[in-house]
Formats: sequence, C-alpha cells, structure tokens
Amino acid sequence: MHLAKFAASACALALTTAGAVAVLAPTSSSAATSVYSVAPYVDMSNGQEALLDTAITGHHLKAYTAAFVIGEGCNQIWGDTLPIGNDSFTDPEIARAKSEGASVIISSGGAAGEPLAWTCGTQSSIEAGYQAIINDYGVNQLDFDVEGAAVADTAAAARQMQAMKDLKASHPGLQFSMTLPVLASGLTNDGVNILKAAKTAGIRIDVVNIMTMDYYSGTGTEMGQGSVAAARATLAQMQSVDSGYTYANLGITPMIGKNDDGSTFTLADAQTVESFAAQNGVGRLAFWSVNRDQPCGGTANSLSTCSEISQSPLAFTDAFVPYTGSGGGGGGGTSDFSLSVAPGSASVAQGGSATATVSTGVTSGSAESVSLSASGAPSGVTLSLSPTSVTSGGSSTLKATVGSSVAAGTYPITVTGTAATGSHSATYSLTVTTTGGGGGGGGSLTNAGFESGSLSPWTSTGGSSVVSSPVHSGSHALQVTPGSSSTGETDQTVTLSPNHTYTLTAWVQGPYAYVGVSGGATASTWSNNSSWNQLTVSFTTGSSGTVTVYVHGWYGQGSVYADDFTLS
Repeated sequence: MHLAKFAASACALALTTAGAVAVLAPTSSSAATSVYSVAPYVDMSNGQEALLDTAITGHHLKAYTAAFVIGEGCNQIWGDTLPIGNDSFTDPEIARAKSEGASVIISSGGAAGEPLAWTCGTQSSIEAGYQAIINDYGVNQLDFDVEGAAVADTAAAARQMQAMKDLKASHPGLQFSMTLPVLASGLTNDGVNILKAAKTAGIRIDVVNIMTMDYYSGTGTEMGQGSVAAARATLAQMQSVDSGYTYANLGITPMIGKNDDGSTFTLADAQTVESFAAQNGVGRLAFWSVNRDQPCGGTANSLSTCSEISQSPLAFTDAFVPYTGSGGGGGGGTSDFSLSVAPGSASVAQGGSATATVSTGVTSGSAESVSLSASGAPSGVTLSLSPTSVTSGGSSTLKATVGSSVAAGTYPITVTGTAATGSHSATYSLTVTTTGGGGGGGGSLTNAGFESGSLSPWTSTGGSSVVSSPVHSGSHALQVTPGSSSTGETDQTVTLSPNHTYTLTAWVQGPYAYVGVSGGATASTWSNNSSWNQLTVSFTTGSSGTVTVYVHGWYGQGSVYADDFTLS
C-alpha cells in the first residue's frame, strides 16, 4: 500500500551483542553532533556498498545513514545476520567511509526488521543495546525506522522514548531521528501517536524523518509535490503535539527512481524537494538509497540496486549534496510562520455553506500570535473565522455562508494571517452554483455493492475478488488481498461535476483498510477494525470532474473487505 517500504534482508541468526546494563560510559567519539543536512541511506547488506566510496570521494557526500541494525529478542544484528561490532564486511566499510571524511548515522529497523525497543521488553537491555551501537561505531546520531504494524505498537514506542531520554541524559550531544511512513496528507494516526509518546516521555524528537514514497494513489502521482505536501502536513501534526517543533525538526526521505507502487521520483522531483527544504530550513534530506543511485545495466531490474530510470550514476546524490540545511535541530533566528487552507476550494449551492480549516505553523524561530482575516467575498456571501487569532501552530475554521440570491460563479477568497514579524496569505476558491442545477450532477459509481458477482467495471492492480462472505449487505462484497510488497488496489474511474464537493462512503473491515480518491482530487481515510465500519471521505473535483475511487489494504497484512460504496 502507500506506506513507504525500505528494503532489508530477512534475518535467520541471533547473536549476542550487548550486556544488560542500563547506560555505559559516554563515547569519546569526535563525530559532529548537529543534525546532518544530507544523509541518504545505504543498504549495508546488498553488495552495492562500493558506490558509497565513489559518492564520498568523487561526489562530496559528507554523511550517510547505514541501514539496518535489527533487533532479535534483546540482541542486535545487521540485516545480513552478522552481529553489530563484529561484521567482517559492514564494519570495515563504515570505518573506511569515516576515514574518507564521511559521518555516519546508524539506522535500526526497516521494512523487514524492527529496532530493539520493538523486540525486547527489558528497558535496561534496550538502552545497553543502543549504547553498544554508539560505542562500536563512534557515532552521535541514531535513526530508528519504524514501519508496518510496528508503528501501532504503543508499548514499544514508550520503551523507545524512555531509552532516548535516558541516553540523552548521559550524552547531551546525542541526536535521534524517528523515520516514519506517511501519506501525502501526513502521518497516520499511529505515527502521530509516536510523537505523543515522545511528548509523554518529556523529550522532543530531533528529526521526524518522513518516508515520502509508495503512496499507492496511482502511478501518475507527482512525487515531488507529494513530498512537499507530506512535509507541510507532517509539520502541522508535529506542532499539534508540541508547538516547539519547526521544519528544522523535519526530515524528508523519498525513494529515488521507480517506487514499489509504480510511481516515479525524478531528478526534477529532487529539485522540487531541495528547493522546498532550502526555503523552509528542513533539518535533513535523505533518500533510499545510495545503492540505487545508478541506472540499471543490461536487463537488470531491481529496486534494491538501481533506480530503474534513465540517469547518470549518483545523479540524485549530486542533486541533494549542495543542500546546507537549517544549521541544527532547534531552529532559531527570526520567527516566521506558514498559512494554508484545506480544502483549497469548495462548490456551494445558493443558500448553502462550506467550511475549511486554516492551518498555521512555525517555520523558524518561536511561535507567535497570528491574527486571521478573510476577504474577497461577493455580496451575499458571509465569511467567518473561529477563532480569529491563533498562536502559530494552531488552526481556525473558515465558514462561507452563501445567500439564496448570490450569482453563480467562482470567487477567490483571500485568507491572511498577520503577526508582528509579517503576514502570509492563502487563496480559497468558492464556487457558487444555482439550486436548480449544477449542485450535484455528474456520474456515479457502478456495481457499488458488488452485487453483480463480478468486479466489472472496477479494475484491480493485484489480488482482488468478489466474495459471498463476509458481506455488509446483500449477497456479495469485495475482498482485497495485499501481497508482501503490494496493496492489491481496486479502482473505478468516474466523471463527476467539475469543481464540486462530494462525499464518498464505504463499509470496510480488516487490517488497515484504505478508501479514497486520486486523479482529479486527492483524499483518503482508513481504519483498522475486524468488524464492518463505515469510512467517509470528502473531496472537491477539479476542472475535469474525473476522479478514481480506490480501496486497498496494507502490504504484508491480511485481506480487507469493502462493500456498499456511495458517492453523493
């Protein structure tokens, strides 16, 4: 499904790496303690590490993220099944890269493994294990990549945050990043809960590193803008948990080239992300992976060893290396804020109303008071904001009430936020339709309850079928069976009224069932429930009115079921 997937070797051997002491003596490493601005991942277990040496010596790469250390019980190994601190291939490669002038972040977890706090329930052993990584590799930066079902493990997250807090007490310069999957709309609820676990433990995550890849929202997804959208949405979520977070606490990690879902992150997308990072002082840029930063040779076609697109070797490294970052993890300097409106447009019939959320965020410095106003409404349209003033990081509700005699048409509404340091604006497009027509027309879903006994006109990109049990109503429902690295998505494309707001509903059950639209509009929601429950998604069509309705599950999880779609 659309949650990101990093490749890592499965492990079959557990070897002891650390004793069960709470915290060992601080490392004497002289490694830099700031957040590394550019630190792409390197898969240390797929035989392509030689490309790292070329990136360092010939392309000026100054930092990288070595992946992955994985937990096995209360022990830790590299993904190729060798113990940390005693890996005859990985350890010399890390030492060589450091001797060539590159700093290293050690990453634990990944798609095929989990960090120690997720596999070990003994707090002292967890902290001793992380300390062993610090000691063995002389690092002051640790990354924890949490994916799949592990994201929802709240007990493990609590252990992780306690370990981070305890280790920081002994190592004030130690930095942690949490690498989490996202949608273009931001973190999942489980991802937000990991931020809340840090808040509960009394710490702030140095870098919340989002995997802007594999959204499973269609192969035409614009991945550069998707990364930007995910970054903006994630910062707002971070600030809803802790207002002290800024873009300097955010990392962006796309998968370069072809993604598992068929979408493609291009060099132009890399420039989009780098420009956004430079404008906003993003704390870290990375990508998966240096090993893949090369074209496929001959008939080679492998996500772990090449990008599967036409490029020069290390072209993505060259695109990101010039980024100099925000200068550290805490922000500072002149305060500034961001302002956005979501959704950015709505279609309202005469006599109706629409609402949107006005969101603000801290982009540099400290949070500040922001006064909000809205202008540009035609005669007969009333605009209100509640509240009219927020602290940056907060949000307000914009309501547009349309009188019965307002002329049909599209009106740009300007929403402005004003603070002591300056102002920012965003545009909200309000389309007024007449009550006699244009309020709802357009097409509708066919075979919405699958009662025909077949998929048509739905189409499937993976394992999907019509079943007679379980069903929400009638005699049939849809079963979507994800694969180990795919979601088994089922779609139907419909043409609706342009620039109109619709509500999509569906009944679903199963692990991480997703329902949404892509194409001419982008919106989705999900649930994780063993019984039937109804999902609701609101969206506004674009100028064509055409959208693709989809349902899918979560790779590596069980089947999800869907029934009784409605579109109104």
